[in-house]
Amino acid sequence: MSNYSNNTIKEENRYKESNRISLITIIGNIILTIVKFIAGIISNSTAMIADAVHSGSDIISTVAVMIGMNISEKPADREHPYGHEKAESIMAKILALLLFITALGIGVVAVKTILSGDIRVPGTFALYAAVLSIGVKEWMYRITINTADKIKSTSMKADAWHHRSDAISSIAALIGIAGARLGIPVLDPIAGLSVAVFIIKISFDIYMQAVKELMDTAASPEVIDKILRTIAGVDGVMNIHAINTRMHGARIYVDIKICVNRFLSVYEGHDISHKVKDAIMENVDDVKNVLVHVNPCFNTDDEGNKTLECERCDKKNSFGYNLRNFRKYMSK
Repeated sequence: MSNYSNNTIKEENRYKESNRISLITIIGNIILTIVKFIAGIISNSTAMIADAVHSGSDIISTVAVMIGMNISEKPADREHPYGHEKAESIMAKILALLLFITALGIGVVAVKTILSGDIRVPGTFALYAAVLSIGVKEWMYRITINTADKIKSTSMKADAWHHRSDAISSIAALIGIAGARLGIPVLDPIAGLSVAVFIIKISFDIYMQAVKELMDTAASPEVIDKILRTIAGVDGVMNIHAINTRMHGARIYVDIKICVNRFLSVYEGHDISHKVKDAIMENVDDVKNVLVHVNPCFNTDDEGNKTLECERCDKKNSFGYNLRNFRKYMSK
């Protein structure tokens, strides 16, 4: 019961923290979009107008993150018995596509500008707007990425990189505007093209991470190692025949088969399985649920002493460990 309560509190905090940061960045982006658009019109800067559109797309992406987080925090129901966490991964894919489309648009405009040679010299106001945008967007990136890492949110991490991409596009705009005013107008579209390539790379990385989560990819080797060490510390566990993990959004499901003394009662075996589950839930971060299957060890006497090696234990099981490997964990 205590584990469930702790996880519930963590989930509530996770949602509140995400919402708080998202609201801050939405307000900031609304102000930046207005300022940059006005600066682009007054200063006759195509780069600054494009940058304003980019900031506007950040508002949409952050709203999408809030929707995804809201759906992911819903409790399990009859249609979704494992919960709704994968909504975050789906939203991360959408945001990655939005980043890609934004980058593609920036790249196309940059190439067209280079080919046409029609590059105007912008006014000073656009320079100030670009400097302001760089500072604010980098700040948004840092507070968002720190929160995303803390609450393990793929969609929020995608949104953070959307902020960073806007900061970089503002740097490109600054270079282009400054270059144009110094007599090198072609710097504007070249910088924009470089930014587009950078954003496309980021969008691909975010998309692939979301795909892995939707494909029930196993937890990292470090997490599995921690699970094994945790199980090894539970009295009564003689071996592990199988361990399977899968990512469910940002959370982890663990399915394991343990061996116990065959002469134990059903109640005693059940009690050991509960201790294993509680230990994993308490010691391993981001685990949502643990399913423990208990197998009898047939090579034990009535006092629970192992009498000989079992072929099943000697063979490598589903996670690549045999009894000898597990004993190393038990000895640590």
